[in-house]
Amino acid sequence: MKNTLIITAAALVLVACTAPTPKPYGPVPTDAQLAWQRMEINMFCHFGPNTFTGAEWGTGQEAEEVFAPTALDCRQWVDVAEQAGMGGIILTAKHHDGFCLWPSAYSTHTVPDSLDVLRAFVDACKGKVKAGVYISPWDRNHPAYGTEEYNTVFSNTLREVHTQYGPFFEQWFDGACGEGPNGKKQHYDWPRFMQTVSEINPQCVIFSDIGPGCRWVGNEQGHCGEPCWSTLNAEGATPSDNKPQPSELETGHQGGSKWVPAEVDVSIRPGWFWHADEHPKTVDELMEIYYNSVGRNGLLLLNVPPDDRGRIPAEDSAVLVAFRAERDRIFSKDLAQGAVVKAYCEYGDRLKDKTDRRHPASNLTDTAYHTFWTIQGNDTSHIELIVNLPEVQEIDMVMLQEYIPLGQRVTKFCILYADPNYNGGMIIAEGTTIGYKRIIRFPFPIRTSTLSIYIVHALAPPILNRIALYNSKAQ
Repeated sequence: MKNTLIITAAALVLVACTAPTPKPYGPVPTDAQLAWQRMEINMFCHFGPNTFTGAEWGTGQEAEEVFAPTALDCRQWVDVAEQAGMGGIILTAKHHDGFCLWPSAYSTHTVPDSLDVLRAFVDACKGKVKAGVYISPWDRNHPAYGTEEYNTVFSNTLREVHTQYGPFFEQWFDGACGEGPNGKKQHYDWPRFMQTVSEINPQCVIFSDIGPGCRWVGNEQGHCGEPCWSTLNAEGATPSDNKPQPSELETGHQGGSKWVPAEVDVSIRPGWFWHADEHPKTVDELMEIYYNSVGRNGLLLLNVPPDDRGRIPAEDSAVLVAFRAERDRIFSKDLAQGAVVKAYCEYGDRLKDKTDRRHPASNLTDTAYHTFWTIQGNDTSHIELIVNLPEVQEIDMVMLQEYIPLGQRVTKFCILYADPNYNGGMIIAEGTTIGYKRIIRFPFPIRTSTLSIYIVHALAPPILNRIALYNSKAQ
């Protein structure tokens, strides 16, 4: 009898380990896009002649000697990024003024060999954080800008950077398209530019207004839309002249044909480049940005500009460290740990447990990313996940995650809790999309031992991999 039990237990483990994966729904992220999304927060570093002239958009006529950091220290940037909990840094290696932070063979408007900032940056990142690069196609200095020749110049520039300094985790393409020194505008050969990068580094996530790796979120205020889909219809669009409206980029497109998640770029200071008379946002302001970016299915790209020494200012660094500490304080204790989760579908006036036993509801409270819960059958609405806590807890925040390797599905949900003064569940919050991560803050704290996540509607049977509960006021 004892041997039989051992064999049966082993068989159950084998079945669990070989549980078939449900079919994906719609577009899904590549491995590179998934790794990118899971970084959650990255640093942007705007650095160049504007740092020294006080401009935001340079003219391209600045003397090369204007760029003169007195104590350049890219390792300090990396230290600050690590302390702030950021996994990557993107450097503006060439802004609209055309000035290259490396000694390019395709421009005369560059740093000297002795001041190769891009090399110092890449070397500082190795083994610590991932390096990304911003290279603007607009060039207010290059004499060929505005001609077909410039498309070749820019493609060669991309090839130079990615072969000599890469690989990079992200290539940032600004869609700005203005006049060059000859008074002409450029017709960008976007397919050629993107193909150049992809051929050299297939794993590089390419940012532009429309992707293909990730998209601009449509604003620079630090928030995604409501809803926020990671899918987008971008056929026939370009990153500059012919792109979706900002409001569309904020929300994405339900049922969109491509997986193009939102990147939320915002600066810690009023400007993108460092200015001596500006100061960083507060921790509370950064937390609000976090909730409305990462907490709404986006990735936060927070600009932290180096000063004219070539260092992150101390006041910015202090705020970033405090920002990390605040996130750790709030999210270090998940009150759902130890909870029992049950899942039901509504059938008339009764509930039916239709959980796929190969992907049980207990997966929702573990911390393994690639375990998830789903249901048997094709139900897409009126599905309830009931979280029973070991004891009454004070809660003011819920975090939900869909398992996006199988697609984004949920279109509407609400959260209810058991109130002893009310015969039934009280709705405390409602939302539309979930995606990679959704953080829902309550209008007031509640005390309860039972919480319910009610999926009103989904495009396909929902697949979630995490439910977490928090009390943001707890010390």
